[in-house]
Amino acid sequence: MSLEIAQSPVQSPWQTAAILIGRLIFAAVFLMAVTFKFIDMGGTAGYIAAAGFPLPLFLAWCAALLEVLLVLCFLTGAFFTPAALVAAVYVIFLGFAFHGPSHWAGNQAEFGFFVDHFTFLAGLLFAAVHGPGRMLTLKLGSASRP
Repeated sequence: MSLEIAQSPVQSPWQTAAILIGRLIFAAVFLMAVTFKFIDMGGTAGYIAAAGFPLPLFLAWCAALLEVLLVLCFLTGAFFTPAALVAAVYVIFLGFAFHGPSHWAGNQAEFGFFVDHFTFLAGLLFAAVHGPGRMLTLKLGSASRP
C-alpha cells in the first residue's frame, strides 16, 4: 500500500499570493538586516567582536554580502532552493552564536530571540522544499517544478 499525493499543475490565486508574500517577507528580513549593517558597519563589527569572533569587520562585510545575495535570490526566485538552505544554516548559526544558551542567564529575553530563529528556520526549510512558486520567478539554479 502506498500513499500518493497528487500535485496540482496550477496554483490557485491564494497559493500564488501566499508564496509571493512569503518571498517578500524573507527578502524584507534580510534587507533590514543588511541595511542596519551598512548604516553602522562598525557597530556590527563590534557586536561580532563581543561574541568572540576574530576579524569582526571582515565578517561583518561577509555577512552583508551574503544578505544582499539572499535578498536578490528571494526577490527573483533565482537559485531559490540553495539560497533558502544557506539562509537556514545562517539563521541557526546566528541563533546559537548571538542568542544561544550562554546568553540566557544574563537576559531571559535572549531565549525568546533564540527560539525565534527556529521559527524562521522552519519557514526557510519549507520554502526550500516547495520552491519559489511559478509567478515572478527566474528559474536560474532551481529545479523546475511540474
